[in-house]
Amino acid sequence: MTDFYLVLRGLGLGIGGVGVLVTLLPLLRKTAWWVRVFDFPRLQIVAGLVLSLALLQAPGTALAWLPTHLPTALVLAAIAYQGTRIWPYTPLHRKQVRDAQRPADDTANHLSLLVTNILMYNRDASRCLGVIHQYNPDIVLAVETDDWWLSQLAFLGKEYPHTCHAPLPNTYGMLVFSRLPLREKEIQYILDPGIPSFHGRVELPSGVSVALHFVHPKPPAPKESKTSTRRDAELLLVGRAIQHHDGPTIVAGDLNDVAWSHTSELFRRLARLLDPRVGRGMLPTFHADYKLLRWPLDHVFHSAHFRLQQLERLPHIGSDHYPIYIRLSYEPQGWQTQELELEAPDAEDRLEAREKIQEAATEPLD
Repeated sequence: MTDFYLVLRGLGLGIGGVGVLVTLLPLLRKTAWWVRVFDFPRLQIVAGLVLSLALLQAPGTALAWLPTHLPTALVLAAIAYQGTRIWPYTPLHRKQVRDAQRPADDTANHLSLLVTNILMYNRDASRCLGVIHQYNPDIVLAVETDDWWLSQLAFLGKEYPHTCHAPLPNTYGMLVFSRLPLREKEIQYILDPGIPSFHGRVELPSGVSVALHFVHPKPPAPKESKTSTRRDAELLLVGRAIQHHDGPTIVAGDLNDVAWSHTSELFRRLARLLDPRVGRGMLPTFHADYKLLRWPLDHVFHSAHFRLQQLERLPHIGSDHYPIYIRLSYEPQGWQTQELELEAPDAEDRLEAREKIQEAATEPLD
């Protein structure tokens, strides 16, 4: 065997070994940031595993001291597992949320929402405002907003007279603008005095009241939070709060988690919500500046009362996140059909949620 083939084999083994390891780590369900971070780049991990497989299959690269098929089998198993996690978020999967049947001009029963993490240090407000004016949503949710951003977006008040704001200098500020009436609106600090969330109701022109919950928990990252405990618990507390609510409901925001993570799936089962991305595509919103390092962090989940009119990732606004726009159609007559897509939480789910929430209550703030 030539030195060249030895190098190929070594690369294949090294890349494959890392790929298998980071595939296994999230299965441990540990909350340490260096474990949970591997929930995010599943597509990138698959790409690395496929490269490893190609190198391992290169002619003349077999090693006498290693069973020929063992590395290949491990890499294939890791690719298959990662594929099962990603596959629902491709157009190959059945749509979880049905397409709207109401005509697009039935504005009385439609609700549009623009979710944007604007990056607090971004000082080019014109691009963000341009996107808002272009898509003209009923509600704008802007996170990572400080007082400067509030001053830049304040003139939206002419078109969006119903507001609820919590601007903060810590990259967790939240601004809500609505042209439709907001009822029972409040800012809550669920687990952390520096992390606001919005809770309230919006009234559609038809008179239908829709529960809204907007969140932006800390991500598991070295400079943010050493564990995912508080992020997970915040999502699960919201899920538990709305699990017995039978009316139309929307949960949205930069969740700092991907839809295919165990925690996101647990949250959706607990809250009985649907993900419009399923069967339509990933629509990765982060990182806006690096094409090879992108995954969906900004989400809109909703109850089975809605069907989907439009879902779109919007143009770059100078942030590290792309905005996301969704237009939902209130169609309660299809509620039972879509409810079949919901996975009901079992006793194990409820126990896990309770344990995560209890753990967060005792974990010191970073």
